Amino acid sequence: MAISRRNFLKVSAGSAAAIGVNLFDNPTLRSAFADAIKETPIIWLAAGACSGCSVSLLNSLSPRIQDVLLDQVIPGHHTEMAWHPTIMAASGDLAMEHMYKVEEKPFILVVEGSVGRAENGTYMEVGERNGHGIPITEHVERLGKKAIAVLAVGSCAAYGGINKANMNPSDSVGVGEFFKEKNISTPLINLPGCAVHPDWFVSTVAAILLGGLEAVKVDELGRPLMHYKKLIHDNCPLRGHFDAGRFAEKFSDEFCLYKLGCKGPVTHSNCAEKRFNSGTNWCIENRHPCIGCTEPEFPYEGSMHDKVQLQQVTPPAAYPPISTEHKQGVDFTPTYGALAGLAVGAAGMNMLKKGDNGDQGDLDEKE
Repeated sequence: MAISRRNFLKVSAGSAAAIGVNLFDNPTLRSAFADAIKETPIIWLAAGACSGCSVSLLNSLSPRIQDVLLDQVIPGHHTEMAWHPTIMAASGDLAMEHMYKVEEKPFILVVEGSVGRAENGTYMEVGERNGHGIPITEHVERLGKKAIAVLAVGSCAAYGGINKANMNPSDSVGVGEFFKEKNISTPLINLPGCAVHPDWFVSTVAAILLGGLEAVKVDELGRPLMHYKKLIHDNCPLRGHFDAGRFAEKFSDEFCLYKLGCKGPVTHSNCAEKRFNSGTNWCIENRHPCIGCTEPEFPYEGSMHDKVQLQQVTPPAAYPPISTEHKQGVDFTPTYGALAGLAVGAAGMNMLKKGDNGDQGDLDEKE
């Protein structure tokens, strides 16, 4: 059976490790192993974004951001953050030349932020050409067609997010909607969140490197099921209060936050399991309602604290309802009508009996 050079080096490394031999003391072998590692460059393109998702990535705990940038995310695979406007050292023409060089080989495109289409995309520009800014729409279209896969990181990139809300002066849309307009068929994975959890990004990239795009199972909105299958409501620490009909009326109350605008019953993500800031905390444990940032409706029309319609969960019927209507109208159903009729009839009979008794008394007196 034929064995490739790459597989031979992997087997050799494993055998050497088993007997305690350090092959990397040999410069020739060190170079050979470096060549055997598969390198996948990433172009991280910032569109209409606040850089919050980049900051979240920099807070990655396991693996650390140093490992993501410099080491192997999985054995034999190194993801090179080849272009990132926030963390790269290069700038200006030098940075743009490097982008053009990287895109000539297989790469993963990451888009952070919405795609602004107003005024030919001039609301959002990256780099210059002949003294004029290059619209973000040009970059997303060009790189989107070339990439082996595209990750729309954050709610703005996935659905348009905050930039798309209300009047939307920048005419912002998510990457998926932009791809449909341009007939771009490159596989797209949405990683919504405001901000995205670093684990959602790193583990999705690792899954692609391990098993290809088919290894990432997604829902109808293109979100990886391994992160966005469950409702926040399913793992909420306040779920018991919801089921018992105990709802907070103000933020200092300790009960379920649904009446204060919590979107947990309609929001899909594993925030309760992952937590943010190196696993320290998340919205609800910080006594703030879930804002539903992984859903296409985010940031929602009207107030963030408006209640959402329950679609898949309701409190058990044995407990008090979420909203209690105190006004009680008169019920004119047949049952109540019959009871009312009986009451009127009984009152009439009593009056007739009293009348009969009074007449009989008068007759007795006359006799």
